[in-house]
Amino acid sequence: MDGLKKGSFLLGLFCACTLTCVAAQPKYGLGTSATDAQIASWNIDVAPDGKALPPGSATVADGEKVYMNNCLACHGLKLEGGIGPALAGGNGSLTTDKPLKTVGSYWPYATTLFDYIRRAMPFQSPQSLTNDQVYAVTGYVLHVNKLLDANATVDAATLAAIKMPNRDGFFIDDRPDSKAIDCMSNCLKVH
Repeated sequence: MDGLKKGSFLLGLFCACTLTCVAAQPKYGLGTSATDAQIASWNIDVAPDGKALPPGSATVADGEKVYMNNCLACHGLKLEGGIGPALAGGNGSLTTDKPLKTVGSYWPYATTLFDYIRRAMPFQSPQSLTNDQVYAVTGYVLHVNKLLDANATVDAATLAAIKMPNRDGFFIDDRPDSKAIDCMSNCLKVH
């Protein structure tokens, strides 16, 4: 019996020491902490007012080349769509039975177009374009939608200054999202 007590004591001591060591480890103990530079490189969102647009610039003509090499297969020669959505057209269609929601007819901010292309396009290789290429293709899409002149140079200031046709077409929908009555006290009910 003494051997069983001694063995139980040693097993308990071993478990306590092991748990103490495990508890002293950093959470999970896997990998390394991200550096500020790594976090900054992942933080690529652009605000509607143009805050956080990166340095860079390009012309509409540069954008046509980028579009033809990276976007044409999905969005069509004239941005009319294909396996990807149409990017141009649809002006005046939003109040019809079949609205065509494109960059020119629906999107509220040119900076949002830049942000989306930078993050998610081309579909097969997102985030593969340089900032200059993203400025270029953004400018080309805006030009085809008659929002930029063919000779325009596109950069952070240019994009932030563009007033999209449907900018004022959005509103805050403050209707309730359910028909339930708000509960302010004693909300937990036992069924």
